[in-house]
Amino acid sequence: MINPRVAGGLLLTAVAVAGCSPAAESQPAAPVSAPVSASGHPAETLTPLLAQALPNIPGKTFTSSIVSFPPSAGAAPHRHGDAFVYAYVLEGTIRSQLEGQPAHTYHQGENWTEQPGAHHVATDNVSATEPAKLLVVFVATTGEQLKVDDPHG
Repeated sequence: MINPRVAGGLLLTAVAVAGCSPAAESQPAAPVSAPVSASGHPAETLTPLLAQALPNIPGKTFTSSIVSFPPSAGAAPHRHGDAFVYAYVLEGTIRSQLEGQPAHTYHQGENWTEQPGAHHVATDNVSATEPAKLLVVFVATTGEQLKVDDPHG
């Protein structure tokens, strides 16, 4: 369970970065989900929270989402286009690896960033019994697809 003060601080940070108040209008991002991967294993589910154009950076949008991983779930290798990505582990333990870097295991309360164009080769819930959740924030070109899985084969 996330500490309510931490959750409130994350929400206020998200709102401050987006340059709006909680009551301001925003466009929710389109839901993306992948309950079963191409290999037949459980996959992550993305639940959009907020999508807000950045008024001081024309053509860029701030998007936040919760990514849920059932036990033993993993994401297909992917990229996030030209987005700058911030990920914060809300619960559970996630193993993440960017191309050319060693894999790293992140526990609840830990976080990482991904530079634009990074190739995310592994994102896995390390537990076979407990779910894991991430808060993921993207700063991306408005209208750009936020996650593009590698082609199969």
